[in-house]
Amino acid sequence: MKKHILTYALFVCMLGSCSLDGIRTFNTDYFRVDINSKGYIVGMWDRTKENRNFSPTDQPSPLLALYNSQLKRYYYPEKASFSHGKYRLEYENGSVATVKLEEKDRYFKLTLEKLENRDGIDGVQWGNYYTNINNLLGEIIGVARDTSAAVGYAIGALALDDNTIGGESRFTSETGAAGYIAHTPDPEKYPLPVTLHEGQQFTLGGDGINDVAFYNRKEPYYRMLYGNTAGVDCNGRINIRYHSRDRRKGDLIYSPEGVPIQQNNEPNHMQRQAVPGVDYIGSSIALWGSPDSIALMDVIQTIVLEEGLPYPTFNGKWVKDPTSFMPDLFITGSPYDSIASYAKQMGVRVIHSYNQPFLQPDRSNGGFIDGRNEEKKPFHFMTSNLSHREYAELLKKDSLILGRTSISNSLAPGTKDCSPVPSDSICILHRRYLTADLNENDTLIYIDNPAYLEEVACWEGHSPELNMVKIGKELIHYIGVSREKPYRLLKVTRGYWNTMPTAHVKGDAVDKLQPAVGGAYTGLIPNLELQDEIAKHYADVCKNSGLGYYDFDGQEFFFHTGFGSYSVKRFFRHMFTRAKELGIPDIRFTGATLSEGSWHYQSIWNVGGGLNMYDAEKRLWGSTTSQGKDLRDVTFANFFPSSFGHNFSVSAHTTVEIFEHIEATAIGYNATYSLNLNPKDVETCPQKYAIFNVIKTWEEARRADAFPTHIKKLLQNPDLSWRLEKKVGKDGWTLYQMENGQKGRSFDLYPKQQ
Repeated sequence: MKKHILTYALFVCMLGSCSLDGIRTFNTDYFRVDINSKGYIVGMWDRTKENRNFSPTDQPSPLLALYNSQLKRYYYPEKASFSHGKYRLEYENGSVATVKLEEKDRYFKLTLEKLENRDGIDGVQWGNYYTNINNLLGEIIGVARDTSAAVGYAIGALALDDNTIGGESRFTSETGAAGYIAHTPDPEKYPLPVTLHEGQQFTLGGDGINDVAFYNRKEPYYRMLYGNTAGVDCNGRINIRYHSRDRRKGDLIYSPEGVPIQQNNEPNHMQRQAVPGVDYIGSSIALWGSPDSIALMDVIQTIVLEEGLPYPTFNGKWVKDPTSFMPDLFITGSPYDSIASYAKQMGVRVIHSYNQPFLQPDRSNGGFIDGRNEEKKPFHFMTSNLSHREYAELLKKDSLILGRTSISNSLAPGTKDCSPVPSDSICILHRRYLTADLNENDTLIYIDNPAYLEEVACWEGHSPELNMVKIGKELIHYIGVSREKPYRLLKVTRGYWNTMPTAHVKGDAVDKLQPAVGGAYTGLIPNLELQDEIAKHYADVCKNSGLGYYDFDGQEFFFHTGFGSYSVKRFFRHMFTRAKELGIPDIRFTGATLSEGSWHYQSIWNVGGGLNMYDAEKRLWGSTTSQGKDLRDVTFANFFPSSFGHNFSVSAHTTVEIFEHIEATAIGYNATYSLNLNPKDVETCPQKYAIFNVIKTWEEARRADAFPTHIKKLLQNPDLSWRLEKKVGKDGWTLYQMENGQKGRSFDLYPKQQ
């Protein structure tokens, strides 16, 4: 009898939360974790089959760590007790954290409810959660993936609030990782050279200005980073981490900190603004594990829906659903008479008018980018011209969407918030004060403190022409500061960007401003509150001018506020909330980058282009640079659509066979692209209608989820050629492998039953 009782007790312990030798076990449908009496995860198990413990025996994972940025020190739990669904975690410094742990069907929800004795603790960190998975690193959303047939399992986490962002508390600048690390996804197939070690960091290539030249490492064991929500140790094992910060008071940061980006771009100091009411209490994450094949649609989608995370849709489907992926049209010329017809014949929906100039955010137009009376008519047709709204309304009849490229949050000269009357809500790097009066002609500007003013503003690009201060409503350009008292600004130009030179008095604030970069991106960065209004403005443009798509060039400028992914999340939440209030559909967008902050909102990442991204002739991901390989690896690992960028065209020498290959490869890799179209070139193509039909046939089959995994893997093989034909008189398609221009083996494909 005692034997039966003991066996039953052990069985109950395995099924639910209970204590056995100080270890408690928690379960979801697919995942089990074991937490010891010190508050460390010591077990991570695949519940769907017999498998190894994914928690390394030599590296347990703290449930929650605390961070003191003044001492640059972490505190880890030393004692843990669990009662009524909550952990009490005790730390060496006397702090006590209360963490609620909820077992959901697909994930664990962890929430910091309270922290006692929090003096000096300005950040909390979930993890690092260490795994012994060494395959695919999902550094943007925080996931470790083993995609091998033998294992096929993934472990990850998602932030459930805006102030919880990917990364480690010790990197106070929160810019996020960049550059390359050495990490092989397959040590046997791609062994590291003896000169490299796992996790070794490298800067981007190029001159620090030309973004195409950044991508310069074609070997598969060089992994470009677009975040630091996950990292690797010296053995290639992947760990996951999120953190949250007390933002209620400002702090001095050095940005970007701890991660190499470009060799010639020196970090800058910045006095980061305070954000009232934003604290780490309430920080929450979802921790999950599941078979890799169902992680996105079964687990991550469930978390997003149940926790009320952003859930933008396109064509009625979640934008992360691979059956929602499709190419967009990238218009490089006019007239526009046939563009809508091209789109309908291809079965695509987005008209990205790239032949229009960059769209600068300017709140003075109220969202009417052609004027309130639509006096501007930038879309040229054979017999007339149309405004944005007029053309968008015409496209809407065929369920088509109009889009533009914009310069994110860069406030250009001549716009409402920049000049000739600059806003008081521009992002400030440092505030100093005048030590002497100025008249409107003085160029000797004396200040109280020279600290950091010798730095050329902005860690990205370092454009000297954007180095300026604001005094009152005047912008003043300068380069350098004197080294000895009395301190003064050097090489001064008054009344910069057509602002008005005026008199100022001793004690007036001298604000060094945060710029974007030069060239077409020239502008100043708003502070968080003004950035909120810029986000709403973009939704107003969609409402009043008919846009439904943006290409946010300079998307990394959202980081320039100093808040990393918190700034990005905050921007897009305001934009999407405003759009909902205005009754317009979810805004589809791509951009210059992808981050943990934009992952939930961003539909695609059609960045870069041409032979840098995918060479259809050589059938190679990036034949001129490694950009195609790098971004493919980043997106695939982070459950995001890969891309060929803005690429390919339809012109005199374009063939059907090229587009059969392009579409097959796009679907094999779950990739999108922006098809370059100039109407004058299209009309020279003798096979244009057949090419349109190829794209439509493949994309309709993609939307019908007609390609099972084993077929997608075949489509990834660059040595194989394909043709897809619609079945006559019934649902489905026939996929033919082409050999010397002739049909070979075939596969019958059918719409997947929803």
